[in-house]
Amino acid sequence: MKVFVTRKIPQSGLDLLKKEFTLTVNPHDRVLTKEELIKGIKGKDGLLCLLTDPIDSDVINAEPNLKMIASYAVGYDNIDITAATKRGIPVSNTPGVLTETTAELAWALLFSVARCIVKGDTFTRKGSFKGWAPLLMLGQDVTNKTLGIIGTGRIGTAFALKSIGFHMKILYTDEQRNKELEQMLGAKKVPLSQLLKESDFASIHVPLSKATYHLIDERELRMMKKTAILINTARGPIINEKALIKALKEQWIFGAGLDVYEKEPEISKELKHLDNVVLQPHTGSGTIETRTKMALMAAENMIKGLKGQIPPNCVNTEVFQKKLTS
Repeated sequence: MKVFVTRKIPQSGLDLLKKEFTLTVNPHDRVLTKEELIKGIKGKDGLLCLLTDPIDSDVINAEPNLKMIASYAVGYDNIDITAATKRGIPVSNTPGVLTETTAELAWALLFSVARCIVKGDTFTRKGSFKGWAPLLMLGQDVTNKTLGIIGTGRIGTAFALKSIGFHMKILYTDEQRNKELEQMLGAKKVPLSQLLKESDFASIHVPLSKATYHLIDERELRMMKKTAILINTARGPIINEKALIKALKEQWIFGAGLDVYEKEPEISKELKHLDNVVLQPHTGSGTIETRTKMALMAAENMIKGLKGQIPPNCVNTEVFQKKLTS
């Protein structure tokens, strides 16, 4: 069988795939165009794609023999799951493996904004540092503050648990109660509006959906404290970026830390010019260990799927139920 990989992933994953299949890997270190995607999957049985690849119905239906789609990511909002399911094509993702890594980056962003790390680094490198001063680079304390977690799935829970050394009050909003956080941290489930009004730090950990698109808009940003910091390592469109820029410019909030953007990879010029926001290039899972584990997981999903077995991380298992009843 033949597999198309839309961009080079860590070698261990490619080596695992090569043992089982004939492999074609995108030779360009960039996102492919739709036309290139369609050309790439011609004659292929499997597609291993990235979050940056829009796998719509046109791409899915371009190859009649396509049997498996493995995503090298946790999120799969870039894939038309309905179209894949209709074709009987299993789709898999790589959950769990990047939980702790992404939670760590959210904390890195929180501290970077709270303690003016990027601003201070730039200031020092420019030669502006002339010695200690009482009012130089004043940030926000983290210890004993209120931490708000918007979404307490795997990553949100891991992020919250890492607060234990900072003696923080934990508020969270989610459809379900998180008994683990309630028992271990004394966390309190509250409505989003209350979380935003009371939190010193609010961190977003919900998936992107119709319900969460622009979940944080001008109304929500105005609810936050002037000393508050907003962190987003989930998906860019969860925040209305124009509203956030306005909030940062007019200092409705102290700052923000972002790893994702509304029109990624495009980033607003206005956002780039603000010094009260720290910008990361979508590196939530960006460690050697985690990206390697993701590559192996995606490869294992592909192998199982193309052998007609249910992949360990299949997101549309109903395709196998259909096959059993047909």
